[in-house]
Amino acid sequence: SKIDALSHKWIAVPKSQHVEQLWNQNSIQENPDGLIRVVSKFVPKSATDISQDILYKIDVNCSEKVFRDIAFGANKFNEYENKDSEWKDPNENKLILGVIDQVCVLIN
Repeated sequence: SKIDALSHKWIAVPKSQHVEQLWNQNSIQENPDGLIRVVSKFVPKSATDISQDILYKIDVNCSEKVFRDIAFGANKFNEYENKDSEWKDPNENKLILGVIDQVCVLIN
């Protein structure tokens, strides 16, 4: 399993059929505006050139249960910055809801 090879800093959320989502517990930081920033990792069950691990830096608003992508990348982290990122509702996405719930429980 890919998770076994990862550092203890990575926390897995409940899996979906084709992908896993993890977040780095040591990456949590509180922004000056009181929101939480964390690094998350999207791991497809079978990595190919088209589907590979993707790292995300996201902001989480615990009171509203919404998130926004700040930066992401597959070849290198922060490969793409998202300066005008909009807040998004997770829309029942169990992977991102798992990240939001776990991060918010940990910081509270």
